[in-house]
Amino acid sequence: MNAPITQNFNNPALSEEQIKNVVQGPGDVEWRYEMRRECQEILPGLLLGPFVASKSLETLQTLSITHIVCIRDAKEAFSVRPRFPEHFQYLVLDVEDNEEQNLIRLFPSAKVFIDNAISAGGRVLVHCNGGISLSPAFVVMFVMQHYQLSWEDALHMVQNRRYCISPNGGFLTQLKEYEAIYRASIAVASYPTTNRVVSRRKRTDEDDEDGTDRQAPYDDRKRALVDNTDAPPYDPDAMEIS
Repeated sequence: MNAPITQNFNNPALSEEQIKNVVQGPGDVEWRYEMRRECQEILPGLLLGPFVASKSLETLQTLSITHIVCIRDAKEAFSVRPRFPEHFQYLVLDVEDNEEQNLIRLFPSAKVFIDNAISAGGRVLVHCNGGISLSPAFVVMFVMQHYQLSWEDALHMVQNRRYCISPNGGFLTQLKEYEAIYRASIAVASYPTTNRVVSRRKRTDEDDEDGTDRQAPYDDRKRALVDNTDAPPYDPDAMEIS
């Protein structure tokens, strides 16, 4: 039940007051130890939790889940797997929960999947086995770019909704790296295309004004391949042979 997914979107940057409110989250939630076995809504349409939260069809339907990102270690594939493919769209990512695992390389497919689900009015559950380190790292990366937050604000935002998360040290390092990556991509995307066209046109005009022909060296090399220095001089009175 996997539909082609191509759309992507980002929210505009938030004001300082909006960032504060987003990061702080609801203040009336009293965290209980047993809540780590449940899933929590991180932002509208995006929920985070452990694998056990994905095993109850009744719970998923009550939460109006439409899409599920199943993140697992390959060794867990026999148990951590899509349980209800006839009811939900799944994205399965085989990821090792260790500090050497590259999450940045795997994140784009998850982001596209989540973006498209939410933009179509769906609700996404992102889970790994325990919902403590692996899946939270992906969700932190998502909300970081979605709200254009720093990695620290994004981490605090997720922690303020699911108190038990604790990405490992390697994942935290990659969260810091991803902040620079997504901010650079936004900067490049926001640079007006017209400026790039004008810059290229300006360089061409300057070349024309100073008489520089950038093609000339290439043409000279082409002409140098034919050497006519030993050819006899042209004699207009010479007899033509028909």
